[in-house]
Amino acid sequence: MFDMTSALPDRWNELLLRCGATVDPAPYARDLLERWAEPQRRYHTTEHLRAVLDHVDALAGYADDPDAVRLAAWFHDAVYKPDRSENEERSAQLAVRALREAGLAEALVEEVARLVRLTVTHHPEPGDRNGEVLCDADLAVLGGPPEGYAAYAAAVRAEYAFVPEEAFRTGRAAILRQLLDLPALYRTPAARDRFDAPARANLAAELTALEG
Repeated sequence: MFDMTSALPDRWNELLLRCGATVDPAPYARDLLERWAEPQRRYHTTEHLRAVLDHVDALAGYADDPDAVRLAAWFHDAVYKPDRSENEERSAQLAVRALREAGLAEALVEEVARLVRLTVTHHPEPGDRNGEVLCDADLAVLGGPPEGYAAYAAAVRAEYAFVPEEAFRTGRAAILRQLLDLPALYRTPAARDRFDAPARANLAAELTALEG
């Protein structure tokens, strides 16, 4: 169970009330944080949630609606089973149910669900400022220091421990190549300047290790 004395519940409560909630936000925080602390998670944990929220805060000036992006960050991996392919869709559906129940405006609920679904591809359309911020925040881990990236890669492997080694290497290498082939890993100027070069170096190093 997640430690409810951490700062995350307060961040959620303030966010939900600021967005117009008509109910007590605390039970929603409890449910979400228990989801993020499920035992099958190794990378998609409360630490990942905290990191994404911090990056959203840092990039908030690029978003049209920073609070919509923050809500989407809370929900984007709220449903996560490593052996399932519909996690983002189920997370979006959870966001719709919860935020409607909490009394938020329908336009905001729909925007949050759209943003959560966007994390399937991390490919926002040009001009999608909210999507750019969420995707950049979610992918910021790729551009961390080499030791941080190594810890991330190890945690991803641990989440997929049920996949045989050869199959994991093949699938992971394909993902890394797709990322390296993108003309832009990051869309906001601040994230691009800070993360793009180290992310490409990290991805290339992992790919070399996988194929070595």
